[in-house]
This record gives sequence, structure tokens and C-alpha cells, in this order.
Amino acid sequence: MASAAGRRRFQLILVKPSRYDDDGYVVQWWRSVMPSNSLACLYGIARDAAERRVLGPDVDIDIEAIDEINTAVRVDEVIARIRAAGGFGMVGLVGVQSNQFPRAVDIARPLRAAGVPVVIGGFHVSGCLAMLKETPPDIQEALDLGISLFAGEAEGRLDRVLQDVAAGTLAPVYDYLDDLPSVVDVPTPALPPEVLARTLNQHSSFDAGRGCPYQCSFCTIINVQGRQSRRRSPDDVERLIRQSLASGSGRFFITDDNFARNKDWEPILDRIIAMREAEGLNLRFSIQVDALAYKIPSFVEKAARAGVRQVFIGLENINPANLLAAKKRQNKITEYREMLLAWKRAKVVTYAGYILGFPNDTPESIRADIEIIKAELPLDIIGFYFLTPLPGSEDHKVLAEKGVWMDPDMNKYDLEHCVTGHATMSREAWIGAYRDAWTTYYTPAHIETIMRRGAATRTVLARLVTMLFVYAEVMAVENVHPLQGGLLRIKRRRDRRPSVPIEPAWRFYPKFAVETVWKQAVLTKRLASLLLLYARIRRDPNRHAYLDTALGADAGEDGLALLTHTQEARDAVAHSRKLAALGAR
Repeated sequence: MASAAGRRRFQLILVKPSRYDDDGYVVQWWRSVMPSNSLACLYGIARDAAERRVLGPDVDIDIEAIDEINTAVRVDEVIARIRAAGGFGMVGLVGVQSNQFPRAVDIARPLRAAGVPVVIGGFHVSGCLAMLKETPPDIQEALDLGISLFAGEAEGRLDRVLQDVAAGTLAPVYDYLDDLPSVVDVPTPALPPEVLARTLNQHSSFDAGRGCPYQCSFCTIINVQGRQSRRRSPDDVERLIRQSLASGSGRFFITDDNFARNKDWEPILDRIIAMREAEGLNLRFSIQVDALAYKIPSFVEKAARAGVRQVFIGLENINPANLLAAKKRQNKITEYREMLLAWKRAKVVTYAGYILGFPNDTPESIRADIEIIKAELPLDIIGFYFLTPLPGSEDHKVLAEKGVWMDPDMNKYDLEHCVTGHATMSREAWIGAYRDAWTTYYTPAHIETIMRRGAATRTVLARLVTMLFVYAEVMAVENVHPLQGGLLRIKRRRDRRPSVPIEPAWRFYPKFAVETVWKQAVLTKRLASLLLLYARIRRDPNRHAYLDTALGADAGEDGLALLTHTQEARDAVAHSRKLAALGAR
């Protein structure tokens, strides 16, 4: 396609694929929970490349960003658009996780058949190339289809890919895993307003830094983004926040796997505090940190002043033996309650990731541990996950090298499906324990306890209501993890996994209509119940006086089951006391 002035227009379509549900339909919502940070990063990098005219002074680059979790990918329209440009363009499938890889390949297959260049990047490709000696079958299938693979990070590297596509010399593999770029003074993540508008509350997301110093065996971050802290400058962070504000969004999810280990966390927070307190800007943040972050002087206090309202903490488990098995040595159960109370005093809603399926877990021990958490830890939200050997993790590498069975269907590697065996639990028992965990924690009685703790610590209760509704109900009603959730599920009859037959219209549409009405009725009833509870607690004149063991009522150190329920827990207490005694000398 050429303009009247003889300019050419390169078509760049960036797609963040979704995944298939258990019935083979693409997981998609009218409004999704969170925007894709990978899509935002690639869009920002691509926009910068277009402005620099990396394909030459006579070539414009038209960029479209599609997040499939809230927007349909019309492959026929994409093919027609690139053909109208004389075949001058490409599709980039970005940020593709393992559970999204099958869907990504299914999107790419008709594109490649039509001669459209396709590149897939993200954690699945990067993790497999980083950790496996042999090419896995799904990666080889993509290569056989003529799909190019991109491993590593795109800052400073996208230019070459675009230029190769334009020249017709696209390489099969671009591997930058051993050459991690600086993220200082690079294009900042951004998404067009129309893309953000398809998310709840129009959150923006960005990574202030990359890399994590810890060695958790289930983690893919450290093997793809490294263990050294690479971070954006405070100037970069301020610039992207102001850009987002100009687009109408003042809510952000900082996607750093561990923001507390970003070496510039303090100047970044100081900059945000100045924007809030000196300029009166209404900024709100969610961050992810480790369990020891509260010990960093001023970290919690400055996070709260900077507008952090939700903190995601890698609690993972309360059994020290399980934590040791996962190389999660930094987590100390003796400090869990103190840590959570520090965040509660700052009026920050706490969210913990909790993994089920460590070697010492049984259905009975999991249930008992959850009851201990409910009684003794002032934790608001828990998201439960299967211990999953994700490609790119040490766990996956070890099992692969030992020849241990792992489910070959990558679509299931979403942390909510059982994809390998367990030392003591049968597959059915493990799945049952996972399902039971949600219903054990999110009982009506405990939801009220969480709300009363929130009122006592003067947390904004409306924020708790929203999160409790999402986490207590989405898994139960929609059968997907809340982080993959959204508002009003969308199913498109023909957007179904190729291995599953397309249902006839006369069956699909009535069934989907009934299903949708039933779900909305159930969700409406449960939301109404939460709102009534909220109103009742708000009217309680003694709501600020509520106190229980989790909020610090004296149970005596030896009175906490958290510290006495296993021999490993008792050993952890003894070790902690020994260290304290040595430090006091």
C-alpha cells in the first residue's frame, strides 16, 4: 500500500493471545481484569521504532495492539489488511506464556498458510530455549510451520526483526537470552486508550525493573530475565506515569516480580510520593514483593505514601520443609504474622500466592494449614495454585531430564491444572485438595472475619469487597483463576480449539445464553450478600475495636499453631530464638 506521495505502509499487528478453557473455547471477557504488560512493552518499543523510521524515511509503520482476553482476533481481516499493503507487514504474538502457546500457534497457522510473517515471543519460547537441551515438540511444530521465534527481551532488538521482515530475510530464531538489555532510557510501556478501556478500572501496567535475586525452583523469571536487578530510572517511571495520566489512567500494576529488590525502589517511590503530595495527583498502585520486604527500612511506609493499595506477596506455604524444598529459603514462618501486620498498619490489602502440591502436602495437611492461616495470619486474599513445572523453571528441567511424566498439553500449564504426579497424593486427591482450598478459605464466616479485620485496621472496605468478590466467586462460578478473570464471559462459537468440534448454532447459542443468565444471577446474589455485609460492618460502632489472634491478640509464641503444627515449624522457632540470643550478646 502506498500513499499519493509514494510512501509505503508497513502493517505491524501485535497480539497477546489468550488460552482455551476446558471446553476448548478461548477465554475471553467483555472487560478483563488486567492489561498485558508484555503487550504494553512491545507497543511502546514498536511506536518508538515507527517514530525513528527504522524501515527508511519513506516507510510508515501502522501498529495495532490486540489483547485477545478482551478482543477477538479476526485472522481473515489481518490477512486482508496485510495483503492490501502488498504483503508488507507481520504479526507478532507477544508475551506468550506456556498455557497460551497452543492458542498462539493456532492463530499463526492460517496466517502462515497465507504467507504472512509471524514471530512468537514470550516466556514459553524463552524458557524452553534457556533451560532445555532438546527442542520440545510444540516449539519444533512452530518452526516447521515457518513461524519465527524470539527469545529474550525486545528493547533494542525489534528494529532488526522489522528490517528482516521488510527485506524478506526473517530468521527462524532470534536468541538474545545471553544479552539482557538495559531498561534505562528505553521506550516506556504504553497501550492505546481504546485497549485500556477494555479492562476493569482501566489499569495500566509497567515493569519498573526486571530480575530477582532468589532461586525459587518453580520460578521462570530468574532463568529468563536473570537474577540481577535491571531497572528503569525514576525519570522513566515518572514519564510513563504522566503519559498514562494524560490517557486517563491513574491506576497501575507494577509487574516487577519483586519490586522490593529493585535497587532503585526508594528514589522511584520518592518521585511518586512527590507527585502525589506536592501535585495532588490521584495515583494508585499494586505491587509484588517478597515476604522479607517489610524489613527494609521505610519500604512499607513509603509504599503506602506512594499510593500502594494492594501488595502481592509470595507467601507460598506455611510448612518450612516445603519452603526449603522449593528453595524459598527467604521465607520465615516465624515472621509471617509480623510481616502481614506491617502491611495492615499501612492500610494495604494483602494478597498471597499459595502453592499446593509440595512434597509434604496431603489433602489433610493442606486443609489444616489453611485453617491455621485463617485463625492466625491477618491475610486478606489468597490465590491458590498447583505446584506446576513451568517450562523455563528448574522444576521443569529436572523432571524433563529424569523422564518424569508431564502433561504434553501446554494449554494446561496455567497453575490451575494438575500436569504431573505427586509423591503421596493421587491425581484425583491433588485436584480435590486444590478445589477444597478455595471453599475452605472463602467461607462466609471467614469473609466476614477478613472484613472485620479490615475495618479494625481502617482499610478501605470497598476495596476489600471488590477483591473478595473476584477471588471468592470467579473460581467457583467461571472455573478459571481470578487473575484470568473478568466481567461477563464471552464465547465465540467458531473460536474453538481445532481438536474440538464446532457446535451447531442451534445448540451453542441457547446453551451459552442459559449459562450466562445463570452465572450472572449467582454472581449478583453473592455480590448483594457482600454488600449487605459491608453495610452492616460500616454501621457497627465498635468496628474499630475488633481484635483476634491474627491482629495481635496475645496467644503467646508457643500458643500459635503456625509455629507448632509440624516438627519443621518447631525447629524454625528454635532456630529463630537461637539467632535472636546470639544477636543480643
